[in-house]
Amino acid sequence: MREHAFGRASFTVSEIGFGAWQIGGSWGDVSEVEGRAALDAALDAGVTFIDTADVYGDGRSERIIRSVLEGRGGSRPMVATKAGRRLNPHNAEGYTKANLESFIDRSLTNLGVDSLDLVQLHCPPTEVLYRPEVFGALDELRKAGKIRNYGVSVEKVEEAVKAIEYPDVVSIQIIYNIFRQRPAHLFFKEARRKNVAVIVRVPLASGLLSGKITKDTRFEADDHRQFNRHGEAFDVGETFAGVPFEVGLQAVEEVRKLVPQGNAMAAFALKWILMNEAVTVVIPGARNAEQARSNAAAADLAAISDDVMTATKEIYARLVAPHVHQRW
Repeated sequence: MREHAFGRASFTVSEIGFGAWQIGGSWGDVSEVEGRAALDAALDAGVTFIDTADVYGDGRSERIIRSVLEGRGGSRPMVATKAGRRLNPHNAEGYTKANLESFIDRSLTNLGVDSLDLVQLHCPPTEVLYRPEVFGALDELRKAGKIRNYGVSVEKVEEAVKAIEYPDVVSIQIIYNIFRQRPAHLFFKEARRKNVAVIVRVPLASGLLSGKITKDTRFEADDHRQFNRHGEAFDVGETFAGVPFEVGLQAVEEVRKLVPQGNAMAAFALKWILMNEAVTVVIPGARNAEQARSNAAAADLAAISDDVMTATKEIYARLVAPHVHQRW
């Protein structure tokens, strides 16, 4: 598995990481045993970057990560977490130093460390990005040794472009996949120019791009693909990448024709993301060890041809872009 420099931070990370939302919650029933096995399998396969958040299972994801890493010993992967979504209400006024420090202290305990490798503002209200005092607070927490680096997880391209105006933002986490191609049009160029690491989330459009979901698939009540289908709980772009379910299924069948024989669609979709040199690490989730190993194996696929890349752009432009392109 290839390793990439993590922007200006003093880390190198595997190009395929481990997204730990699924082992925290909101994806149906994933037991702690399954979650631990998934993370172990990813680490065994060479993954050296884990992404989590303090709200994933109310800290469950962070605590599982701590337990697995303490049990394994040896060299430690980079662990990124997020802060801000514990605010209720979740508004810009809540992004104070005191609140951020309390969230960070909680994550330090959950992860069992003295300093966090990377803290990301967790899809904050856009107004937060226009408040330099928020980033000043993060600077103070870094100087205090509680965090080593900080970045921002965003919903919109415009938020990403604004966030990297702050000189000490080392990373941006953003949705990018075959169904969400807009980040490649401007933001990626700016990220490369400023040497900002790019973390790609929702790479499989909440499973649509695995090719295994059909119109008859049923999701559990506590799965966001059921309860957030129309953005009832958080930004709808986090569920199926914001693509209407029926449109997504139609586009999947078009993409399926492009997948080389013998390759899984999920692996193809992950490789598609890695074809863009601006991407530092992609963070697919996994609910069991088999999925984690399959995700990691995508790094070994052959490069996708220019003709196929062009065909995916045509599918996006024709079927998907009208629903998502200008929204995010």
